[in-house]
Amino acid sequence: MALLPAALLAACSSVPNLPPAPLEPTPVSYTTPLPAYRIQVGDVLEVRLLLNPELNEEVTVRPDGHISTTVVPDAVAAGKTPVQLADYLRSQYARELTNPKLTVVVKSFAPTRVYVGGQVDNPGEFVTVGPTLTLSQAIARAGGIKLSGDDAKVFIIRRGPNDKPQFLSVDWNAVRHGQNPDDDVRLAPYDVVYVPKLGIAEVYKFYNQYIGQFANPSFGFSYLLNPTNTGVVTQSAPATSGH
Repeated sequence: MALLPAALLAACSSVPNLPPAPLEPTPVSYTTPLPAYRIQVGDVLEVRLLLNPELNEEVTVRPDGHISTTVVPDAVAAGKTPVQLADYLRSQYARELTNPKLTVVVKSFAPTRVYVGGQVDNPGEFVTVGPTLTLSQAIARAGGIKLSGDDAKVFIIRRGPNDKPQFLSVDWNAVRHGQNPDDDVRLAPYDVVYVPKLGIAEVYKFYNQYIGQFANPSFGFSYLLNPTNTGVVTQSAPATSGH
């Protein structure tokens, strides 16, 4: 009988039966090429010219995503791959040089930043070097979702074309309940993950702000089962304010 509650709770689990984790992780195979790296704000780039080394220089991608070189005063770099940027600069340098042998090398990578706000224990900015965090990693960095958080309505705010904000839905419940690993999406740099409040949390907030501070929370009657006569209910006197 003592084990019955635990058995009932286990039967009600929303997590499906999952395959056991291997003792050793499977080595990652790189036979399929990974997506090309795209330059981002803060990266330090080196522009190299094989036949004109006097024009070699390092440039930093500005907050507006552009760079300036000795020959090209302004060029969009952020969002392009190093090969794409090299192709563009080569076409511009060709106006001054004959068949320029130009390459772009990323000397240092700017750390990526994502933000987690709303009903999490430690909201804030989270910085990482390398690939951006996944949804589960970002929420873990933020200390997890509070009991007042609505984990069924987590969403992402992302800057789209022309810096216009976009609202994207995330099925965090599918991740939390082990239902679909594909829903643990990888975030983009500067994404904002937001966890809204549960509806019941808003009701509780309203009660505290507009009702609880003015009304005596102990008013009314309490009902107790008469211990000496099963099934008989006794009614206690109204609670007083202490006078």
